[in-house]
Amino acid sequence: MATSSVTIRVDAETKKEAARIADYFGFDLSSVTRAFYKQIVREHRIPLDLCEPRPNAESRESIKEAERIIKEGGKGYQSAGDMFAAMGL
Repeated sequence: MATSSVTIRVDAETKKEAARIADYFGFDLSSVTRAFYKQIVREHRIPLDLCEPRPNAESRESIKEAERIIKEGGKGYQSAGDMFAAMGL
């Protein structure tokens, strides 16, 4: 089977982080890319999870607290300055 090259342009930080993660699992980026292409062919789909990230537990608690404050008619502020002043900052 003949091989061909693929050129991928990505910012340096993304490449660095992806290489770090691949290395953690014992792979290099070329091996991961080949595996990704083979999975596309095998599954006849693009195997990506395209959804918004779910908030972590701390964020979910903050959201619940904000909803409770709104429901109970908590005090609002006209500006961030007003809010900081109310906190004594």
